[in-house]
Amino acid sequence: MGWGRWARSPRCTPPGGCAPSTPPASDQSTGFSPGALGAVGFQLEVGTRRQPDPPLLGSVISHGKNPSLPQVAQPESFRACRGGSMGEQPCPAPASPPGQDGGPGASPVPPVHPRDKWSKKMDFLLSVVGFAVDLGNVWRFPYICYQNGGGAFLIPYTLMAVFGGVPLFYMELALGQFHRTGAIPIWRRICPIFKGIGFAICIIGLYVSFYYNTIIAWALYYFYSSFSGTLPWASCDNPWNTPNCTNYFGRSNVTWTNSSRSPAEEFYTRKVLEIQKSGGLYDVGGIRWQLLLCLFLIFTIVYFSLWKGVKTSGKVVWVTATLPYLVLLILLVRGATLPGAWRGVLFYLRPDWGKLLSTAVWVDAAAQIFFSLGPGFGVLLALASYNHFHNNCYRDALVTSAVNCLTSFLSGFVIFTVLGYMAEMRDVEVEDVARDKGPSLLFITYPEAIANMVGSTFFAVIFFLMMITLGLDSTFGGLEAVITAVMDEYPQVLAKRRELFVLGLITVCFLGSLSTLTYGGAYVVKLLEEFGAGCSILAVVLLETIAVSWFYGIQRFSHDVKAMLGFAPGLFWKVCWAAISPALLAFIVVSSLLEQPPLVLFGYQYPAWSTLVGHLVGASSFICIPVYMVYKLVWTPGSLKQRLAVCVRPEKTARDTQAEALRMSPVP
Repeated sequence: MGWGRWARSPRCTPPGGCAPSTPPASDQSTGFSPGALGAVGFQLEVGTRRQPDPPLLGSVISHGKNPSLPQVAQPESFRACRGGSMGEQPCPAPASPPGQDGGPGASPVPPVHPRDKWSKKMDFLLSVVGFAVDLGNVWRFPYICYQNGGGAFLIPYTLMAVFGGVPLFYMELALGQFHRTGAIPIWRRICPIFKGIGFAICIIGLYVSFYYNTIIAWALYYFYSSFSGTLPWASCDNPWNTPNCTNYFGRSNVTWTNSSRSPAEEFYTRKVLEIQKSGGLYDVGGIRWQLLLCLFLIFTIVYFSLWKGVKTSGKVVWVTATLPYLVLLILLVRGATLPGAWRGVLFYLRPDWGKLLSTAVWVDAAAQIFFSLGPGFGVLLALASYNHFHNNCYRDALVTSAVNCLTSFLSGFVIFTVLGYMAEMRDVEVEDVARDKGPSLLFITYPEAIANMVGSTFFAVIFFLMMITLGLDSTFGGLEAVITAVMDEYPQVLAKRRELFVLGLITVCFLGSLSTLTYGGAYVVKLLEEFGAGCSILAVVLLETIAVSWFYGIQRFSHDVKAMLGFAPGLFWKVCWAAISPALLAFIVVSSLLEQPPLVLFGYQYPAWSTLVGHLVGASSFICIPVYMVYKLVWTPGSLKQRLAVCVRPEKTARDTQAEALRMSPVP
C-alpha cells in the first residue's frame, strides 16, 4: 500500500516528499530545539526558532484588523470579498511561495477540486449527534452510574467531560474543518511522522464494524419478532424453552433458584443466538442464516446511505438521529407511570459519596466520557471536513457534546423506571434486577419488562426501532471516517469511484462479521468489543493529542482556529489540550492495562489463549504508528537530525492550507 501523494521528481523519496538540494539557511543548524508556545506546550523546530506563520488571509479578510498580528497589504481583488463567507465571489488564492509559482525548478502544484459540503448545517449537527449518541448511551451510562455511586458519579463524570472529553471533541472538529481532509492525509499537514495514527484509526474502525453491526442485526431480529399478538419472549410455552424457564409475572408463589431462567433470557440465548449449539470459542458452530439475512439488510441500508457521501447520509440522519429522542420520550412517560418506578429512580440517583474515594470510579468516568463523545475514531475529523471554512465549530462542539451527555443522563431514567417496575413485580430489590449489563440489559432485562406491559407489542416495536437507528447512526459515522480517510489519501484512484469503493468496504465489513453470526458468535462479539477498540483507541487519542499540542504546537493550532472563527481559543482550552487531557488519557490507558478482569459470558470462562488473541488484535492496529515512524525516518534523506526535523515539520504551512481550504469551499 502506498503512503500518500508525493511529487514524482528525481529529488523525491516517498513518503518524505521532495528534499531541496540545498537546505534553506534557517534549516542548516545542527539540530532542532523546543520553541516557545506561549503559556503551555512546546514545538520541535529546526535550527533557529521558527517564527509564527504569516498573518492568515482568513483572519485579515474575514475578521478585520487584528491588533495582535502585523497587518499586510491586501490586493484589490481581496478587498471586495470576505473569504466566500458573505455571499460574494470567493477570494482568489494567495500568490504561490517562491519555488511554487511555476518558476525554474518548481514542482507542479496539483489542482484543488471543490470538496463536498453539507447541504444544511443541521445535516452536520445531526450526523455528529447521531454518531456520539449510540447504544452505549442507553445501557452503559446508567449501569456505570449506579455501580459507581449513583448521583455522586455525576461529579467525576462532569469533571472528566469538562477537562477531557469536550476539549478533545472541540480539537478534532477544528482540525477537520481547517485541514479539510481525512484521518490519514491530515498528518502531512500536522506532523508527518505520526501519519500511522490515521492507518490505526481505519483498522480500529474496521474491527468495530465487524461486531457492532451484528448487535444491530440482533435488534433487527427482535424488531421483526415483535410484530405478533403475544411477544415470543413473554412466556415459557415455546419450543426453545427449557424446564428451567420461570416466569415471574402473572403468577404467585414462584420460586427462583440459581438455575432458573426468564423467558426473555431463553429467547435471547436459545432462539436468537442459539448459543447452546456452541461449545465456546473452540467450537463456534455454523452460521445462523436468519442473522445473516438481518446483517445483509443492515449493510444494504448502510451502503445506500453512504454511497453518495454527505449528500445522502445528511438526509438519512434526519430520521435516524431524531427518532430515538421521540422514542426515549415515549418510554420515559410510560416508565414513569409504572408501579415501582420511583424505586428505580431513587436507586439510580441515590448518592454514595464514599465511592468518590475509589480510583476505579474516576477511571470509569473518564473512560465513559471518552468512549461516549468518540474522539480518536476519525469520525469528527471526517464530518467536520465537509463544513464551510468559517463554520463556528466551537459552538458546535459545545452544543453536540452537551446533547450527548444529557442524552446519557435521560437514558438512565428510561432504564431505571422500568427496573424499578420489575423489582416491584418480583418483590425484590432493584439491585437484584439491575445486575445485567451490556447487551443483556437491552436484549433480556428491558424486553422482559416490555412483554408484561399493556400495549407490549407497540412498545417492543418502537424500542427495537430506536436501537436500530441508534446503531445505524454510529455505523454511518464510523465507516464515513474510513471512507474519507482512504479516499483523501488516494484521490487519483478513488475520487471518481466512491460508489465502488464504498461497496468494496461494505463487503469487507460483511465478510469480517461472519464469525459473529455463528452459534458462538456472541463470544466473538464480546472478544472484539473488549480488544478491538478498548485500550488501542485510547492510546491513539493520547498520541493524537500529543502530536497536535506538542509537535504541531498550541500557538500554531490557535492561529488556525482564529483564522476560521475570528477568535483564538482561551487559556483554558490550551491548558487542557497540552496538559490535562493527555494526563487523563495516560491515566486511563495505564489503569486499563493494569486492571483486566477475566472475560466471562453466559457462565463461559474465556480460555487464556483468547486473551492473548485479543491483545494481538488490539496491538495490530496500534502497531501501525511505530512502524510508520520507522518507515518515514528510513526513507527520508539526510542525517538523523535532518530526518527528524523534516519528519516533525508540516509539509504545508497554515497559510497554504487555508488558501487551499478557501478554494475548496465555494460560496454557500
